[in-house]
Amino acid sequence: MRRTCKERVNGHGGVRRGLAWCLLALAWLLADVAFAGAPVRTRGPDYIVSGAPASDPFPGRTCDAAALAALDRHIELPPPPGGWSGVPQAVNVFNVFAGEVMVHYGDRQVCGRMHDARTRDSRFRAGVGMVLVPRAGDTEPVRVAWAQPLKTGWIPTVRIGAPSPVQQIDTARLLVRTACLAVALALAVTALMGFLSARDSVFLGYTVLCVGTILWQAVLSGLAGYPEPWLPIGDNEWRWVAALSCIGLSLASLVMWLLVGGARRWPRSRRGLSVGVAVFWLAGLAAAVWLPLPALAVVIGGVDEAFALACLVILALGLHMLWQGWMGALAGIAAVLPFLVMAALDRTGNLLLIEYRVEAMQLAITWFLIVSAYALNQRLGRLRRRREEMQLLAATDALTGLTNRRAGLRRLEGRVAEALATGMPLSVGFVDIDLFKSINDVHGHETGDRVLVAVARALAASVRDAADVIRMGGEEFLVLLPGVAGQAARERMETLRGRVTAATAALGVAGLRVTASIGLASLEDGEDARTLLRRADEAMYRAKRAGRDRVADADGAPPGG
Repeated sequence: MRRTCKERVNGHGGVRRGLAWCLLALAWLLADVAFAGAPVRTRGPDYIVSGAPASDPFPGRTCDAAALAALDRHIELPPPPGGWSGVPQAVNVFNVFAGEVMVHYGDRQVCGRMHDARTRDSRFRAGVGMVLVPRAGDTEPVRVAWAQPLKTGWIPTVRIGAPSPVQQIDTARLLVRTACLAVALALAVTALMGFLSARDSVFLGYTVLCVGTILWQAVLSGLAGYPEPWLPIGDNEWRWVAALSCIGLSLASLVMWLLVGGARRWPRSRRGLSVGVAVFWLAGLAAAVWLPLPALAVVIGGVDEAFALACLVILALGLHMLWQGWMGALAGIAAVLPFLVMAALDRTGNLLLIEYRVEAMQLAITWFLIVSAYALNQRLGRLRRRREEMQLLAATDALTGLTNRRAGLRRLEGRVAEALATGMPLSVGFVDIDLFKSINDVHGHETGDRVLVAVARALAASVRDAADVIRMGGEEFLVLLPGVAGQAARERMETLRGRVTAATAALGVAGLRVTASIGLASLEDGEDARTLLRRADEAMYRAKRAGRDRVADADGAPPGG
């Protein structure tokens, strides 16, 4: 057992050393980025000018012939009655998940892609937009075009108006999208730290879940292309959406099933669903890679319908488990409700959901991750309580409730180290119940156990911290007295000796009289715990040889009784 514990400690030490090296490498990298090649400010004006004058006539990029040929959906935004007012107008197109978006007016025509921020007007980050100044009285419409969406109902929304309000809405949508990604990233890091601390694979699984939802949200929101593409999406936006939707929705279904108590109700379902999710992943990835887009559209629609049905089943199971009295199902019910609300609104053609579909989806995913993190923290709390209980059991004597010998020796070493470091005195008393074997022989082992419990309670009640009273084994106890030495320590031991006799007399056993012999030793300079304990043990035997029921000092003072 000792070797196993040592190996375990060495294992944890290896992890800590690895983390320390990672932190040092990160610090070196940050320092290198911060200082390598960075300009150093010398004496000069109390301001800094950065950047360079612009040479482009307007932000954005023009459209090539191939991009225009792929746009099969065209609309016109007509001017108000009487023509344009001559003031600036902002046009912003949201929720185009694949392909180019074209905005055209007069001699200006720009194209941009959601998944490549370099192609878009930098004033618009959640959509593809343009600011234009129509001629006063002009009746030419603003033309907008995009490729037909693959998913039914996932239609673009176009907003036109004064630049400031349109840009503010765009910024607000960007903030929601980035905030959801930031929450998922923070939860992933927290779960990873929990895994390193608890060594529970559930935390590692939650980390994978968070990373998967980060990728999923990045593709849905277009942030995979901000500030420049960091995923190899290219022209395969819908294939990425399909693959990550299969992964994300199946993972969410599995986790919500577990949250409502599916594995608690049917224990074998966990393994079956895990295998099913893996198969679903492979099938979804294969479909996203090899199926033509029309067939992929059918698959995506089927995945959405299957997820909505799964949410209904999960809600029904959660309500059933709640009815059965298991309150833990509340977390799963809370996680699934936003998805069900979205599915219901989608079927009714709710315009608000259509316009803010990406933000609604991200908020639902974020809420799901937060609820899952709550359940994970509950699990971590249970693991900690269980570990504390196990540690308490491992450190506690089963009969008396005192600190056992192994834990007590560690506590003695800690007290000795503290005393040597601070110069504070420390005394220990080695207590042995006199003639305990005769008590068992005459009165029985049950009475002997009662005597041990009574002695333990009397000793624990005589010190500030009950953990300073240790059952060394059999009828032997060790009492630690930090901050006490000399005559004060001897007086405390005499008091303890009297309380032992009084406590056992209160048991009311006819003919029973219990006494104790106590060896007292005070810590000397340069002494270790083993030597201090040995001197107290020798003093206790001197007390027994002197007639029992007395206190003997290790310094050679005559035993008193």
